[in-house]
Amino acid sequence: MKTTLDELQALVAVVDAGSITAAAELLGLTVSATSRSLARLEDKLQTTLLRRTTRRLELTEEGAAFLLRARAILASVDEAEELMAARRTRPAGRLRVDAATPFMLHVLVPLIAGFRERYPEVELELTSNEGFIDLLEKRTDVAFRIGALKDSTLHARPVGSSRVRVLASPDYLRRHGTPRDPGQLAQHALLGFTQPETLNDWPLRDASGASVHVQPSIASSSGETLRQMALEGLGIVCLSDFMTAADRRSGALVPLFAAATLDVRQAIHAVYYRNTTLAPRITCFVDHIVQALSTRPFSP
Repeated sequence: MKTTLDELQALVAVVDAGSITAAAELLGLTVSATSRSLARLEDKLQTTLLRRTTRRLELTEEGAAFLLRARAILASVDEAEELMAARRTRPAGRLRVDAATPFMLHVLVPLIAGFRERYPEVELELTSNEGFIDLLEKRTDVAFRIGALKDSTLHARPVGSSRVRVLASPDYLRRHGTPRDPGQLAQHALLGFTQPETLNDWPLRDASGASVHVQPSIASSSGETLRQMALEGLGIVCLSDFMTAADRRSGALVPLFAAATLDVRQAIHAVYYRNTTLAPRITCFVDHIVQALSTRPFSP
């Protein structure tokens, strides 16, 4: 084979990092060594993979096609190394995990210490994205997603579910009064999501029996931002139990419309791309999370 793994890694690193300088730092190489690896690869393939301008690097059509194959080859090598680690009975290697900020902060982070004690050879790399990401493009091994799944190319494992409730801080209610029925929400400051719009469908029905869809007074893409604003007394919010359990236990946030609230739950899944048997490092992490959540309900 003409092409070496080092050359493939250089190409992937440059594309992911956005520049040769950043890629060199990521790979622990000099800028000149990384640049030479790219040049050798293009020379061997007799094609231009990246267009270099004064401002950025851009994949050619041939480069984009080759990149997909390069990622697959590197993933296969990683998988082979993981199999060898598994033969030593200890999951090992880097595990890239992605989740929305609230789920990362309130669910995953408190469980990391226990996981690290059990599997010290697994190197965790945690990222947070509020929207759905392309796992392959972001080189993510497993992501935790809240709500209905739409990507049929993903394999998913159910992790649990979390109820959604309408909440407000005692301070807000003292200053603005407590709404007695959903019809009074129009008289209050409402905190909601910029997207998707379905997150602004609250688990309530108005006097006519229609479901309640709110127009937020303040909107954010992040559930954690909305939670913090609710704690600051900026308005009424609708959030999932997994991020508000401690707030409800302490009384920092108070559920509203208890009798009128529908039992609406958001499904939680661990998702991944692998078609074959999962790498041990992924399996042990998801198992750890599922086991922990089975004994720690989100509702107080």
